Amino acid sequence: MSLARFGWSGVTVAFFATMGFAETSSSSLYSYKHWEVEFVTFDDGSVACLAEVDATTDSFTLWVYPDTSVRLQFYSTSWDFGDTGETANLGVQIDRREGWTLNEAELYLNSVLFTLPDNDVAVDFLLEVAQGNRLFLRSDTGEDVMNYSLSGSKASMNALIECANTISADGNPFN
Repeated sequence: MSLARFGWSGVTVAFFATMGFAETSSSSLYSYKHWEVEFVTFDDGSVACLAEVDATTDSFTLWVYPDTSVRLQFYSTSWDFGDTGETANLGVQIDRREGWTLNEAELYLNSVLFTLPDNDVAVDFLLEVAQGNRLFLRSDTGEDVMNYSLSGSKASMNALIECANTISADGNPFN
């Protein structure tokens, strides 16, 4: 099984961290319920697609780049991790499904960043997001840290896939 099952042919799953990139412009591609899907152009000319659940001071974001890499970002203005490169193990649960362990998530400024692996586990996680109603972020001891509405996630994941397919096209029909 591959991410093609989810509609992302060839997704290799990693992320260009937003560190070092100043956002110069973004265009809203789709907005539905709690989700916003955007096309982002950075000051160095690189581009990305993002799908974000935004609650003003807190957000959950999926980033996709032209190399089809994907990373999760959990953000809160109440967090201040600095830029020391520390990591943490955390848990994520979608609805009442079995929880996920995200080992060695990067802590950077106000964000927790986690690279999804390029395997069936990543596909299953993304499918749960698309089908879910609420995502719970937890500490490695199981304590609730934050939760996010996933209402409208299926339609938003479809818009994110369309954006990702557009920016990852390399003109070679055999790839």
